[in-house]
Amino acid sequence: MEAIRAEYLTKTFGKLTALDRLTLSVEEGEIYGLVGPDGAGKTTTMRLLTAVMDATSGDAWVAGHDVEHEAEAIKDHIGYMSQQFGLYPDLSVQENLDFYADIYSVPRRGRNEKMDQLLAFSNLTPFKKRLAGNLSGGMKQKLGLACALIHTPKVLFLDEPTNGVDPVSRRDFWRILYQLLREGVTIFVSTAYLDEAERCNRLGLLHQGRMIAEGAPNEVKKLMPGVLLEVRCEAPRKAVRLLRERLPGASVSLFGNSMHVTASAREETLERIKDTLASERIELHSLREIAPSLEDVFVSVLAARKETAHV
Repeated sequence: MEAIRAEYLTKTFGKLTALDRLTLSVEEGEIYGLVGPDGAGKTTTMRLLTAVMDATSGDAWVAGHDVEHEAEAIKDHIGYMSQQFGLYPDLSVQENLDFYADIYSVPRRGRNEKMDQLLAFSNLTPFKKRLAGNLSGGMKQKLGLACALIHTPKVLFLDEPTNGVDPVSRRDFWRILYQLLREGVTIFVSTAYLDEAERCNRLGLLHQGRMIAEGAPNEVKKLMPGVLLEVRCEAPRKAVRLLRERLPGASVSLFGNSMHVTASAREETLERIKDTLASERIELHSLREIAPSLEDVFVSVLAARKETAHV
């Protein structure tokens, strides 16, 4: 059964189209990741689906309710953690939970048990008397999540929840999300971290307000045309410039101390890379075909769209 459905959802601000005919479906009990760079339309999508903002056109349903006509009913069934979640720094962890419990009209009966569960769930029990303003970035995110869950929502919306959080806290946050998933909560999360997108059941790649690819991570990776070659050599920055000049039609990107080359003709490209580096006396350390990451796919799909646009 669908927990979220959007059909041709569009949002314009004057002449700017922030979201362009977005269509997607999220099943109950899955994690769906919306992936894209800043300005792709991720936050706009979140605001439309949570009835915070009205769409210019299109339709959407969340937890069985029409977003446009049943906004108040939707808010009873969702948790929404925006990028600037409204924690109160001068209130303690416990007081923030109390405040959100009052906002959501959580019944007094069983409220304390629910709070104790959320504090334990997010490892915040030892810090419940600490002011929210004195928490670390990762702990603030966990508190924000606990507040969003205080009324036991069916669908949880998280807008870049780990942005700016250290790697250990990011891992802990995702561990909590998996626990929620086992409890039947549907999770809709936006992220600019493509390694996090790998953790989702399904994902959509959003660019300039348009969905450019969608599916399970392994399915999305199959959208990448040709082969992906990893090149490790001396002077990688110089090598990138050379290979871009001498490999027309190939995509050449720098990844740390190595390069990724996407090309349609495997053997011909291998030989050209070897010849190019040898002619410039750049020592080649390794050259091999590798499986693409989501980042490789995203870069490749965007490059293909740019080429099509210029034709």
